[in-house]
Order: sequence, then structure tokens, then C-alpha cells
Amino acid sequence: MTRPPDLIEPLLLDVRTVARLLNVSVRTIHRLKATGEMPAPVRLGGRVLWRRAELLAWLEVGCPSRPSTRKGTI
Repeated sequence: MTRPPDLIEPLLLDVRTVARLLNVSVRTIHRLKATGEMPAPVRLGGRVLWRRAELLAWLEVGCPSRPSTRKGTI
């Protein structure tokens, strides 16, 4: 049996939805993104979106920072 279309959870979440999911402000999401403390978003057109599955997995393992990709950092 399939779910009605309005009950299907989206695969990609916008910043407001991510903020509600994590119970923080939109500004906090932007800060976490900028400092690499949360999974990286994807860009689709002009939108910045997060993969629901990545966010849920990140929460499950205790919200670790993502590895740095900048030169000169460990």
C-alpha cells in the first residue's frame, strides 16, 4: 500500500525545515554550515538544500563536525 502524496517525506530540506527539525534558528543553521559543524548542503538551481537521510544519520551518530577540506588543517 502506498502513502498518499501529502504524507511522503521530501528527500531534500530547505534551511527553514532543517532549522525546525533541529529546533534551532535559521541563523544557527547558517553558522553550523559555515563552520563545517553539520553535513554539507547541496545546490539545486539557486536553492541550498540538505539531504534528509544525511541529517538523520548525522543526528544518530551524535552530530560530529565534518572533516575539514582546507589546506593546512588536520
